[in-house]
Amino acid sequence: MSAPVLAVRLFTNGRIFTGHPGGERFVECVAASTADGRILALGGEAEVRAAVDAWVQDAGAPDPQIELVDLGGAFAMPGFVDVHNHHALAGRSALFELEVSPTASLDELLDAVRGHASTLGADDWVVGGAWGSTLLDELATRDALRRLDDAAGGRAVMLADDSRHNRWVSSRALALAGIGDDFVPEGGGVALRDPSTGALTGVLLEAAGIPVAEAQARAGGLDAAQHRASSKKGVEMLSGFGVTAFQDAAASLDILAALKGLDDDGELDAWVVSSVLVNDEIFGFSPIGDELIERAEAFRSAHHRPDFVKIFLDGVPPARTGAFLEPYLPDDAHGDHFHGHSTMDPDELYDWLRRTAARGLSAKIHCTGDASARQVLDVVERLRAEGVTARYQIAHGQFVSDADIARFAALDVAADISPFIWFPGVIPDAIAAVLPAGRAERMQPNRALLDSGALVAGGSDWPVSESPNPWEGIERLVTRADPLGRASGTLWPEQAISLEDALAVFTLSAATAMGLGAETGSLAVGKSADLITLDHDPFEVPPTALHTLRVARTYFAARRVH
Repeated sequence: MSAPVLAVRLFTNGRIFTGHPGGERFVECVAASTADGRILALGGEAEVRAAVDAWVQDAGAPDPQIELVDLGGAFAMPGFVDVHNHHALAGRSALFELEVSPTASLDELLDAVRGHASTLGADDWVVGGAWGSTLLDELATRDALRRLDDAAGGRAVMLADDSRHNRWVSSRALALAGIGDDFVPEGGGVALRDPSTGALTGVLLEAAGIPVAEAQARAGGLDAAQHRASSKKGVEMLSGFGVTAFQDAAASLDILAALKGLDDDGELDAWVVSSVLVNDEIFGFSPIGDELIERAEAFRSAHHRPDFVKIFLDGVPPARTGAFLEPYLPDDAHGDHFHGHSTMDPDELYDWLRRTAARGLSAKIHCTGDASARQVLDVVERLRAEGVTARYQIAHGQFVSDADIARFAALDVAADISPFIWFPGVIPDAIAAVLPAGRAERMQPNRALLDSGALVAGGSDWPVSESPNPWEGIERLVTRADPLGRASGTLWPEQAISLEDALAVFTLSAATAMGLGAETGSLAVGKSADLITLDHDPFEVPPTALHTLRVARTYFAARRVH
């Protein structure tokens, strides 16, 4: 029997930041096996070569293949980890849907619909987004609905807002979904009506939009090949931004199948943790809940782990569907003392978390208000007392009561934060319109969470955010400002964190929060050789220039994927 042929890739001639606590901060060289993509050694080049020689000798390979990867003096670091995105939805949008910026005006949105509709057949749907939350009142009129119908040439239209929780749909879409003037949404959804006539406007909040999503799926939706193409496109785009691991925050059966298929064929260029839906307030996926949970395990593969469930515990503040301890600003529809509400009472949430933990599953729980965040912490406290050790993430956590900050670390609950969507801009402007100023300005207490010992993990929530570029999120964490200069000012600047902390948020901390801390997120022996090279050293540029950094190369499991 012939001796094995060993192939080793040596990454040399670079300034390599390991991001690994307790190890060397910077090294000169990283060696990885191309057979399994794992790091064999790292450190000075001479010591790494010696370690590789010893490894080769132990393996008994007579003619090892050593490939040198000259980094050309570039800065290198671990690949980014995105703890919260919707990669397949982003890929689908890029390949098959109408894309509009959330900063677009109503006229610009209608012009985009008109242009896109002109390329479609008479029975085709106009599907896409995202319209800005600040347009909500302007869209919620019969006149705006008539303009949408005209722009679409009478076609069915379904446009998501920037939160992806709410939809604006045309009269044809309402008819196909069986929605008439007597429509009473289920699941806590709301159908906004014209303030002067009481007629439907096509603006559907949260679960009210699910019948339209189901009608669009019946009209065709995507086939299996298109779902696979959507996932592949999403991962490809993430690779371009240096993301080598991510957690899909709401995976359907179609997405699970696409990911496993890609991985089985050697085409999945990232670690992926999927979160399968317990409840569905916005997507219209089927199946969900117990059936989806039972079927998800069949889609596990080498780099795809369906290890989490996803629970929507509330909605979003601009639509007054987030759950708060103190009331929203008064309005005609809700009165003076409206707090929003959660989708489950504490006992129902406890039951889901207890049952899924018994199956070995962790949970990502969507909470935008401080009341929903407290409910999660209360339920997890009960579970921890019973010995439950599952991982729990509070997703978004834009608002957290001061009294609950220390509970994240005490209960081992990770804060899944999305600096892409709360910095000064469209969504904070929409939140400021429904919450008192003193509260609206106190979003994302990241410094306080870190100081308390909490695990803080970074996510883009792409395509709710327009880009998954981690450098934009990192700059927002450091400066608390809009890196693109579209909005002025800062948001609660006392909560800014350091660059090194921000890098950890988008690498090792995110990997740890999703159960991949032993696989990726830092450069260490035995871990996957997931690393990126940059055009500049982030430690040598001003904080306000971090968003200009570009990823030159992305390596996943030691092979170049960008």
